[in-house]
Amino acid sequence: MWAAGETVYHLGFGESRFPTHPKILRALAENADRRSYLPAVGIPELRRAVAEFHSRQLGRAISPEQVIVGPGSKALLFAFQMAAAGATVLPTPSWVSYAPQARLIGRPILRIPSSPHDGHRLHPSKLQEILRQSPHEHHLLILNSPNNPTGGMLEPALLEEIAAICRRQNVLALSDEIYALTAYGRDHASLSSYYPEGTVVLGGISKHLSLGGWRLGTAIVPPGQTGRQLLQAVAKVGSELWSTPSAPIQVAAVTAYANDPELNAYIDRCTRLHAARTRFLWLGLSELDVHCSEPMGGFYLYPNFDHWRGPLARKGVHTSNELAAYLLDTCQIATLPGTDFGAPEQELSLRLSTSYVDLETDQKAANMMALADGAVDEEALMRRHHPGMNELLDRFRNFLASL
Repeated sequence: MWAAGETVYHLGFGESRFPTHPKILRALAENADRRSYLPAVGIPELRRAVAEFHSRQLGRAISPEQVIVGPGSKALLFAFQMAAAGATVLPTPSWVSYAPQARLIGRPILRIPSSPHDGHRLHPSKLQEILRQSPHEHHLLILNSPNNPTGGMLEPALLEEIAAICRRQNVLALSDEIYALTAYGRDHASLSSYYPEGTVVLGGISKHLSLGGWRLGTAIVPPGQTGRQLLQAVAKVGSELWSTPSAPIQVAAVTAYANDPELNAYIDRCTRLHAARTRFLWLGLSELDVHCSEPMGGFYLYPNFDHWRGPLARKGVHTSNELAAYLLDTCQIATLPGTDFGAPEQELSLRLSTSYVDLETDQKAANMMALADGAVDEEALMRRHHPGMNELLDRFRNFLASL
């Protein structure tokens, strides 16, 4: 539709659009001639920088020997699924790649059910029940907080309960914390703070530094013998799949993981803008009586339209796939259906990403960043300088009125 010159309000793809910080660009340019193969686990100086970064973030000592670097956190997630035995346990909903990765290598998938009526909250009792009924000896739990698709965060008390269950059942946990530095609802908490001996922390530079295309991810394994064996197994997978992450990008990433005040300020500015844009759409949908949990990090919303099931059925819409297609065809609103995230077909939930609207080009994104750095207050920024976001809410309003 874009190629045909049509207007599309693109809520489908989650990519932070802001300009790359000049210090990181310079570091890449200065190391563009790095062309040799490097260790599959990552260069020592980057592993050290990542360890120091996460030591500050998690409030405990992380050694470089606990760090492995890969070509994006997605590749690392796949490698850990390949290296670990047993079934993959996933909340519902969860990011679109976890389950397909498991299916590619024949891993059983166990889904923790949830309900839109409580914002798809993860209930420890349901996790316990899934594990109790499972016929499998080993389990790998994948959690993501801040969360894609809901935008929510797992609070410390809930993480503590999950940790206790995982410890009792000897469950290995992958904590996907790629959005940790985009948290704005409250401080981010990591499962590894409550279950350090059994949690792998995954992250990268794609979200808080707007560097998705650079494909640089990291993982922190637990301390001790278990962690060392796990890292060795993942390193063997990496050696066969990607050999080594890109050499120039690894060296540039050392700068990205430095405790640099300018970079920290840049990350804070980006996060504030993500928060303003995402909360604006959330508040607008809430005013339209659309059930949607409050976003706490990242740039995602997960509204539910079950309230309009009857009127939508009369328009031939019975599933989230049909709802997404209907919004695209009639309102030019592009979304992702909840089924892509493991939701039941008849649950009328959609994943919305606020990252593209009004930031469709690099120049638009740079201009918005400059406006946010200026004297324009948040409300004025959204009302005066986000025509797409305001029109998008009008289209949702008209869509619901038509029902």
